[in-house]
Amino acid sequence: MRFLLSIVFVLISPGLHAAASDVVEFSDPSYIDRYHTLITQLRCPKCQNQNLADSDAPISQDLRSQVQRLLEDGLSNEEIRQYLADRYSAFILYQPEVNSTTYMLWVSPLLVLFMGLYVVMRLTKGASVRDNLDTPVVDQDRLKSLLHDGDSQA
Repeated sequence: MRFLLSIVFVLISPGLHAAASDVVEFSDPSYIDRYHTLITQLRCPKCQNQNLADSDAPISQDLRSQVQRLLEDGLSNEEIRQYLADRYSAFILYQPEVNSTTYMLWVSPLLVLFMGLYVVMRLTKGASVRDNLDTPVVDQDRLKSLLHDGDSQA
């Protein structure tokens, strides 16, 4: 029985250690909300599709402790974001700023939308013009003229 309990303890202990390592203590309780906001707004450089809060990569753990240290140093949220963007590039930000290097990232969806609307408008306008040209009245007039021309030639 002791052997079974020791196996269970060995299997559970890494999970307990991981859960204990996620506890972050601050000198000022107001930092806790800012900390959680920041680590959800910053991307893991290794995982790329996860924020720092969701990632278990070693770099994310280091960045979380760095965010904690910067908060304790009294930096604002924007200063922390800028510091990390300067150090790890703007890729670390989930919502990068609009500037000369990222304007196409922000403008390209609008360009694609407008181009799509233009194509749809051109296609529907062309279809309505073709529909108006092939009305039965025009076809009947053309048929009569062809029949008259055929009778006069015979």
